[in-house]
This record gives sequence, structure tokens and C-alpha cells, in this order.
Amino acid sequence: MTLSWKYGGLALGLAFFFAVALVKPIGVSTQFVIFDGILWNAVDSTAVVADETAKSGYSSPNAYLDANGGKYASAVADPLNYGFFFVIAIMVGAAISGWLRGSFREANRFMPRVWLANWGETPVLRFLAAFGGGFLVLYGARLAGGCTSGHMMSGMMQTAVSGYIFAAGAFAAAIPTAMFLYPKEA
Repeated sequence: MTLSWKYGGLALGLAFFFAVALVKPIGVSTQFVIFDGILWNAVDSTAVVADETAKSGYSSPNAYLDANGGKYASAVADPLNYGFFFVIAIMVGAAISGWLRGSFREANRFMPRVWLANWGETPVLRFLAAFGGGFLVLYGARLAGGCTSGHMMSGMMQTAVSGYIFAAGAFAAAIPTAMFLYPKEA
């Protein structure tokens, strides 16, 4: 079962619209920082502490977690929130999509044709490249104060100028990079 990218784009647009309209703008990179804080708090009970003077009721010796009145420290202390469930839903949705498309049943199905044409059939190389790319994107997202979901998708939906600037920068970097990494067409 293969659906056109147009249907996927429409579904993604509707998901973002309803998220912004009903809950809040979508952004996921912060949730990875929260996950790091949860791990840190599990081994060090002073990482996040209850604090009556903090706006959120929690504080942290880490400046990032303590920013905005301990907003992220609060999310570390009580991680079962919208962002947490959203990230879990992304992973579950990706697994369901892969299963429905047959990606887990057919050899090399998890590798796009353009990857196979340029880099071959080595699964380990594909997974290392995906992990490395994901790490770079997440690192860059935290440096930029948000990810493509928050800056570009949610930002542009809210007509934020920064969202349009971020999108222009992302495409200005992504297109030449893709042309360099994938010179052979599939």
C-alpha cells in the first residue's frame, strides 16, 4: 500500500493545524533535553528539586532546566505530559507506517532507492548515517532553540517571520548537501 506524498503532506498539515488550534504549537527537540534531565535526575536527586519560590514549583542547578521559572525542571519532575506523549506517538506512528508499507518484511525495503544507488546495500552504513544525521539535526536544533517542527512547521503556520527565515536557511543548506551526498538519481 503506497500513498502519494500529497496525502501525507495533507495529513501532516492537518495534524499541525489541529495541534496548534487545540493544544499548542508542535516542537519535539526539547523533549530530548527533558529525557536527559530524567536520566540525570534518576542518578542524582539534586538535579531537579521542589522549589516553592520557582514559578513552576521546581528548580535545577542546570541553567537550561531552570530557565523560565523552572519550566523544564517541572517537565523532568513530571514527564507524563503532552510533549512526552507526542514523541512516543511519533515513534509508534513511524513503526506502524513502516509495518504497513512492508519495510520490516522485505530485504532493503527500509533503504530508499536513492540511498541504494549511491551508497549500496549495507544496512549498518545506512543506520550509522541515519543516527549521525539525526544527532547533527538534534544538536543543531538545540543550538537554534528549537527544531524544524517548532521553527519551520509550527512557526510558518503561525506566520512567524522567524519560521520563514529558518525554512529558507534549512533548504539553502539541505539542497546542496543532498546534491553532494546523492549525485546518482534512483
